[in-house]
Amino acid sequence: MLRYIYADQLSRHKKLAQSMFQDRADQFKTRLGWEVSVDEQGFERDEYDAMNPLYVIWEMPDGTHGGSMRFLPTTERTMVNDHFTRLMGGGTITSPLIWECTRFCLNREAPSRVAAALMLGGGEIMSGFGVKHFVGVFDARMVRIYRMIGSSPEVLGSEGKGRDAISIGLWEFAPEAQAKVALRAGVSPELSRLWFDRAFGREVARQLACAG
Repeated sequence: MLRYIYADQLSRHKKLAQSMFQDRADQFKTRLGWEVSVDEQGFERDEYDAMNPLYVIWEMPDGTHGGSMRFLPTTERTMVNDHFTRLMGGGTITSPLIWECTRFCLNREAPSRVAAALMLGGGEIMSGFGVKHFVGVFDARMVRIYRMIGSSPEVLGSEGKGRDAISIGLWEFAPEAQAKVALRAGVSPELSRLWFDRAFGREVARQLACAG
């Protein structure tokens, strides 16, 4: 199932949180060879995890992490604006209607539908919080995954070639895309909305959307 958890709530979900940070270390450090910091517990965390981001996490039946994404409003500090403005010719992205999505991570054993389920969760955030677009940096390997899921971004800028290319993309989530992603995830739109409402409550989510 999908869970929506702020960083300051992770202590209530220790098994889920610990396995998420361990899977991030496995994916980004071990498999991809990124220059990320891994602590003595085997957790991959960075400065943006300390900014109380919202995580969308797929919880496996045993309570461990299957996949996750991290979200921060671009009105706060973001990875895109702090480290990747060169991909946009030196420009920045700051808007209450645009949130940054980072740390797209999948457990090695996660079913293929988990990636689509995470995208479906992203769509719920857009709808529930009144967000129009997500922005994020991605590498060449993700292009095929986004295309397979049915949620490809508009590319704002790139550098490098082939497998070494990295890009900044802007995502929107149209109703027709939601239906396609839901089918790929094996999750009905109704169940997806139920999980979101359980996390925030319909009235709270509606107030947050209006405030945004």
